[in-house]
Amino acid sequence: MRFDDFIKKGEVRKASIDTSLIKSIIEFSKKDLLFLNTIKLNGYAAQKLMTNYYDVLRSILEAIALKKGFKIYNHEAFTYFLREQHEELIAVKFDSYKKIYYAYLDSIEHEK
Repeated sequence: MRFDDFIKKGEVRKASIDTSLIKSIIEFSKKDLLFLNTIKLNGYAAQKLMTNYYDVLRSILEAIALKKGFKIYNHEAFTYFLREQHEELIAVKFDSYKKIYYAYLDSIEHEK
């Protein structure tokens, strides 16, 4: 699969560069990181911290994609976006974090 495939499926759209939105996303991400860094890491908090750090990472990638003129609606597309940007190592790491994130969400859903 390629990044263009997500565009063809409508899971990524061309977007105008909205500098205010990009700055807002980055500011919220910074505040989220400051908050997350105050939480003591233990067995109870580990999974929740992981998912919240993932959300911050995804938000930062959203800002980067917007700066490049793309609005991404599919988490998997971020991996291919990073590859298009020649960031293979970051793409691999993001993809592994995404899998952990979805495994956690699946485990919560099965507990219900």
